[in-house]
Amino acid sequence: MQHPLSLRALMAHPSNGGLRRLSLEGGPEPADVPLHDVALVTSVAELAAAGEAPGTPGSLVVFTQPAPAEPWEADALLRRVKARGHRAVAFREPLALGPGTQAVARRLGLLLLGAGNPLELARAAWELQGNQDALTLGYVRRVAQSIEYHADHVQDLLRHLAASVGHGVALVDREGVLLEAGRSLSPELHARLASDAWAHAAGAGGASGASVRVESPSREGLRLVIFDHGLAGPQLSALTVAAEMAMPAVAARLLIDEVASVNNASIDSGLIRDFLEQPGGPDSDVRRRMHERGWRTSGVHVGFRILGLSRLTPLELLRSVSRETGTWDVDSHVTTAGLGVIGWLTFPEPPSSREVERHAGALRELHRSLRRSFNVSTGVGTPEPGAEGLAASLDAAGEAARVAAHRERGGYFLRIDALGLEQLLLSRTRNDTFLPAARSLLQPLIDAGGDLLPTLGAYLDHESSTAATAQALGFHRNTVSTRIERIKDLLGLDFADPDTRLAVHLALRALQD
Repeated sequence: MQHPLSLRALMAHPSNGGLRRLSLEGGPEPADVPLHDVALVTSVAELAAAGEAPGTPGSLVVFTQPAPAEPWEADALLRRVKARGHRAVAFREPLALGPGTQAVARRLGLLLLGAGNPLELARAAWELQGNQDALTLGYVRRVAQSIEYHADHVQDLLRHLAASVGHGVALVDREGVLLEAGRSLSPELHARLASDAWAHAAGAGGASGASVRVESPSREGLRLVIFDHGLAGPQLSALTVAAEMAMPAVAARLLIDEVASVNNASIDSGLIRDFLEQPGGPDSDVRRRMHERGWRTSGVHVGFRILGLSRLTPLELLRSVSRETGTWDVDSHVTTAGLGVIGWLTFPEPPSSREVERHAGALRELHRSLRRSFNVSTGVGTPEPGAEGLAASLDAAGEAARVAAHRERGGYFLRIDALGLEQLLLSRTRNDTFLPAARSLLQPLIDAGGDLLPTLGAYLDHESSTAATAQALGFHRNTVSTRIERIKDLLGLDFADPDTRLAVHLALRALQD
């Protein structure tokens, strides 16, 4: 059976002989050009033999030779092509058609194309028109060739597949795209793909794809998708078979990667446990193992802890967290820890307050995203330098996550900063875990020296009254006002907020006790 042919489908064929369209200003787009047939000719004399039957205009004529060098010859040839009822003409590359010839083509309503291999272009058209077996076999061969290459992981295998079949390849689940290569799969197309059917093809927004279910013992709802713009029905049918052929290799690679992930997570989890359990910092053996895993203890670290509040699979949570943090512009490490994950961000130089706020916001957004699939609480520590600082930030993050588990009002997220410290100090004001957090909050005042800390303490003790503070300290009101303004500038806090005042007040008490 002969299928409809379009220039767009030919453009999307991976073996179209390098077909390209000349840029003709004002000309129709390839998607607007249906083609009845493709005629392969070597000279003008063959046009009569390759001419179309009456009533069936609109084909593509492909010349196996380059276009005539003389403009008048090229113009005359285009007129002959148009007189025979053809809609488009492709010449063998290289093309040397001047603007005058292109203008003639535009007036005639002809599309000008070039192809490095006209014979391959003709074969592509033949496959798309009704030789489904040949089209399918071509894709299956490409899949087989890609599988022959060694792949280090699933992403590597997808890259091999995309390069071989000439289209985008993606691994998706019900929530979205997990991995992709060659092209980007649009959310609209992902939404159209059936999540339960064994094989399914769909289109959206000019793109279409063929997908098959990936059998995985540990992960549900996975699908392998081969997709592109401009794919015709015969291509989608062939790509469905190609996806079925590729699926076992993808499933096997997933299983191999799964085993490797379990082993890596087990090693990382044991290492971080050894690191945190050693008083006084890691010994030489732990340092060596951390170095081998690419973990740096130098720099400034922000720890975070994500706890499962109900039964969950830590590896699934780890994948979701790692997939997101891996895209951030900061060195990050994440591993499993109990019924959750533990991780940290490392800055080679002390980060600015704006930079810390940006990444803290990213962690909050990550937590909100995770809550859609996992029942978790998240705690974030303060920025701390060196190995001891990393341990302190991770400990504080863990404690914050445990407190956050009981704070539905806070969205089960707690960051040890001016807006979260008060909750921690209310429950653990005398716990050494939070003394570093309190010190971190007030460090700018400690560094400034002088009477700023006592002035702040008196100011908060007297309910933020400048007059009462001045009387208690024996200073003039203007002196107290000047100091309070400097304190606000150094801390960068809004003392009009009662939670902030409470946090700072408790931090002062924690350091004084």
